Amino acid sequence: MFIRFGHEFTVSCTQPTPMVCLTAAHVERSGDLMEPETLHSDRDDVPVHSYYDIFGNVVRRFVAPVGDYTFGSGGVVRDSGLIDDVPPPGAGDTPIAALPDDTLMYLMGSRYCETDLLSPVAWQLFGGIEPGWPRVQAISEFVNGRIAFNYQDADATRTAFGAFEQCKGVCRDFTHLGIAFCRAMNIPARYVNGYLGDIGVPAAPYPMDFSAWMEVFVAGKWYTLDPRHHERRIGRIVVARGRDAADVPLINSFGPHLLAKFEVWTDEVVEA
Repeated sequence: MFIRFGHEFTVSCTQPTPMVCLTAAHVERSGDLMEPETLHSDRDDVPVHSYYDIFGNVVRRFVAPVGDYTFGSGGVVRDSGLIDDVPPPGAGDTPIAALPDDTLMYLMGSRYCETDLLSPVAWQLFGGIEPGWPRVQAISEFVNGRIAFNYQDADATRTAFGAFEQCKGVCRDFTHLGIAFCRAMNIPARYVNGYLGDIGVPAAPYPMDFSAWMEVFVAGKWYTLDPRHHERRIGRIVVARGRDAADVPLINSFGPHLLAKFEVWTDEVVEA
């Protein structure tokens, strides 16, 4: 199958404002792109520089001019059309001593995932559940039922512990709480954002947006886990991975700006 994806921002600045954006499809999908992802803007005089961050994500860097500046990108990607993969039956945790070195950072607490505060709760809730995928699924189910989703409840400063206490939030809050619980149970977990359209499920009654989910390291491999939806989905296009949302901001500006427009699209197409 083929998926057409893309986004467009309009920012308004009162002074030239340096920005970095993590909105490009992850390099792992380069071989699936029908053609290179195309950038567009309404200002030819604004150069854009790209580089890879420490997590291997593509970062775009530019200085937004005074006034309104519209920019975006998009493309068509070939996708398997398969739902999210799961481990084989009986897949258990990997002992900490046997974990690959590069997974250990995803056991630690981070800006939005306070494992120290949530560890006692995690062990009380999930300590008696079979280790491995059954425990991970139990965490996802609990988070899905604990938090009520509402775009109006978005809060850029809410942490995993805050989401646990307030029982409300958006996809990043579901993800942060799931990550914190997994790490507290000694399961490496990392934050992912990207495109996730309504492919194979009923259309959602709200505008398309970038989505957040998580990946957990079970039985020697990273697997997708989505506490927000708590179901296996089709057509995820990863944009960036990190310890939590602080590592992978869609837009990070080094100065004041107003986000005047933000549109996202992810649609299945018959032909590329």
